[in-house]
Amino acid sequence: MQPFSLDITDLRFSSQVSTTPTSCSTKFRSELRHTQNPSFILCQASKRSSSSGGVGLQRKTQKDLSRILRTESAIKEIERKANSKKYNNLWPKAVLEALDEAIRENHYESALKIFSLLRKQHWYEPRCQTYTKLLMMLGKCRQPEQAGLLFELMLAEGLKPTLDVYTALVSAYGHSGRIDEALSTLEAMKSVSDCKPDVYTYSILVNCCMKFRQFDLIEQILSEMSYLGISCSIVTYNTMVDGYGKAEMFEQMEKSLTDMIDSGSCLPDVFTLNSVVGVYGKSGQIDKMEKWYEEFQLMGIRPDIITFNTLIGSYGKAGLYEKMSSVFYYMEKRFFSPTTTTYNVIIDIYGKAGDVEKMEEYFKKMKHRGMKPTSVTYCSLVSAYSKSGLIMKVDSILRQVDNSDVVLDTPFFNCIISAYGQAGDIEKMRELFLLMKERNCSPDTITYATMIQTYNALGMTEVAEDLENNIIRTKDHPGLKLIGC
Repeated sequence: MQPFSLDITDLRFSSQVSTTPTSCSTKFRSELRHTQNPSFILCQASKRSSSSGGVGLQRKTQKDLSRILRTESAIKEIERKANSKKYNNLWPKAVLEALDEAIRENHYESALKIFSLLRKQHWYEPRCQTYTKLLMMLGKCRQPEQAGLLFELMLAEGLKPTLDVYTALVSAYGHSGRIDEALSTLEAMKSVSDCKPDVYTYSILVNCCMKFRQFDLIEQILSEMSYLGISCSIVTYNTMVDGYGKAEMFEQMEKSLTDMIDSGSCLPDVFTLNSVVGVYGKSGQIDKMEKWYEEFQLMGIRPDIITFNTLIGSYGKAGLYEKMSSVFYYMEKRFFSPTTTTYNVIIDIYGKAGDVEKMEEYFKKMKHRGMKPTSVTYCSLVSAYSKSGLIMKVDSILRQVDNSDVVLDTPFFNCIISAYGQAGDIEKMRELFLLMKERNCSPDTITYATMIQTYNALGMTEVAEDLENNIIRTKDHPGLKLIGC
């Protein structure tokens, strides 16, 4: 697909397009806010017959696949028409549905092509709601230049930006790391009477500053909110707790948590619990993790499946296998059915600890429960077998994968290429490298580094140098392809 860019010099206006400023309804504003709230699902055990469950899942999968294929076909057809000048009276439902799907899937190039086609239609009427959705998508795809052009295009069409449009533009700049431009947009909002920034706008800005480690701006933003009489929402507090925690700024994290509790209007929830427990567990501070887990329990905040998976991972990483097992069995007693992620975490922990027997025990449990192993599961198994010198078991895993419909990815191929490389099986390593390309998994720096390291370890220095030179030439000439490394 050729990269598509908006060109505001090539504006086309329909004779039926109103040039008077139009504003969008408040319905989308409420939808925007609801989609930002994190949702958690408690997985409870339920009794179903294996046959009906399997058939139901199969039917659902077939329906989903059918829908995806129909949607992709529709988008491609609309894209094809977007490249032609003669399609200016298409069926509205087809164009609008294709645009919504492209936005939902964050296919920004397709979305912009379809939007260009939409604007050519005789029935087209510009709406702020459409621009808001496109701007939010461009932010997620880190396309700030396109977002800026889209905003100019909206102004050229005679639309008056709404609070949602400005907030989406702040989001597009902020999530692309253009914090200065996001702040400039915020200043511009203040000069428009009905577009004053609200708590949602500021929460997005706080999130972007956290994401790009612009911690010095956080207090400035909070002071401005306080001056304007805008109180932090639960989203604002959770963003700060999570952001400071991930940056290992534990003092600021606990201060934000204390401010949250003291506010009285924004009490911690399960998202807060998972953030605090997660960062202390990841950093190996088990005592603090347990302390805060108890504190949240006293506040009446119930853990969810993510909490238990976090505790299992943290205990396992710290080598506290008894505590890890006790959490697993507690989950089963309290009707929190372990998920694929739960098993993947435990399998990985025992694999890294070199306890192949325990690892295989949980792998069998996982399959007995009817759970499908993923690429992550197989990566953990291969790494453990390779580390223990059990290359024959790696062969077995490869056969299992060949006979399954598991979606393989680059990390899996890196893992298995490394396993055969360490075993000195160059032919198998090369065979898997070629298979990787057949499966449309692009080799990355880890793939090449693994192969070069293997060649050097086996004294094949000339082959290693040739591969390294080929990689350099490929970087200089992107059109070139490495063949049969």
